[in-house]
Amino acid sequence: MIAEVLAAATGIPVFKLSEEESAKLVFMEAELHKRVIGQKAAVESISKAIRRQRAGLKDPNRPSGSFIFAGPTGVGKTELAKALAEFLFDDEGALISLDMSEYAEKHTVSRLFGAPPGYVGFDEGGQLTERVRRKPFSVVLFDEIEKAHPDIFNSLLQILEEGRLTDGQGRVVDFKNTIIIMTTNLGSKDISKGALGFNLEGNQQNDFERMAAKVNDELKKNFKPEFLNRVDDVIVFPQLSKSELLEIVDLFIKKLNVRLEERDITLTLTVAAKERLIELGYDPAMGARPLRRAVQREIEDKISESILQGEIKNASDVVADVVAGEFIFTSNVRVIASI
Repeated sequence: MIAEVLAAATGIPVFKLSEEESAKLVFMEAELHKRVIGQKAAVESISKAIRRQRAGLKDPNRPSGSFIFAGPTGVGKTELAKALAEFLFDDEGALISLDMSEYAEKHTVSRLFGAPPGYVGFDEGGQLTERVRRKPFSVVLFDEIEKAHPDIFNSLLQILEEGRLTDGQGRVVDFKNTIIIMTTNLGSKDISKGALGFNLEGNQQNDFERMAAKVNDELKKNFKPEFLNRVDDVIVFPQLSKSELLEIVDLFIKKLNVRLEERDITLTLTVAAKERLIELGYDPAMGARPLRRAVQREIEDKISESILQGEIKNASDVVADVVAGEFIFTSNVRVIASI
């Protein structure tokens, strides 16, 4: 209770005021994998970096961690950032997300760090600096960092090296308790245009090695050495395998079953139904992102209609299967034995 009161007053998460974090960090990978499917190497790399920092083996004058997440769209880069914020700070709201395509022009740079005195927006503060000032314990996500205006990297260099930045109002903003994550698709577009990853199980490792080499080449072409050298780690995310896509479907259905609990309805999908969802919802160029829409369209929408029409009743066990490419639902009302 005391820790919670202090946390509210200081903005410092409860975990920093208690002794529970060390035990929690031991199982960090397992906790992150509850939300992030696959990407074992990425989860291990970031978990080890966080443990080094928490154990006091990292430079205390720099951010808690700084990473470049590289790889195709829809493979879990943003989801890992969200999971990290929730794990470390018990609050997914501790994620400060910035779409860097919105900061591609020179005049947008001041929006990020704060306009100087006499300029429009001076009183508002920077969209990055103000949010970090108010929530110093956070994960800062720079999405598609390669699209940012070159001037932004001068300030990023200071953040990565010194763990602080002076905003437009002359206030020093502390970044030492932040984790900096920058995502990029550089070097991965040629892989995304290829065939479905799960049809090339034998070639996946070759694909990944080729993509990782291309990513590193593209990073060197697009970013200065002094910038890349200040980043703790560059983590390359491979495409998802078929087995990992099946796990993602299971995760979506698990969340749906939680919502169905109110009606005491349980939903089970056959293997054929899961594989059909992957066929409909996986796009090499978009990764697993369209899969959620496929689940909504083919499963959630049809179950909703059946519930409203009285075809699926409360206290039912529902099985979704596929016949001739179409989803069918079998519903059985559970019989409660009388005493």
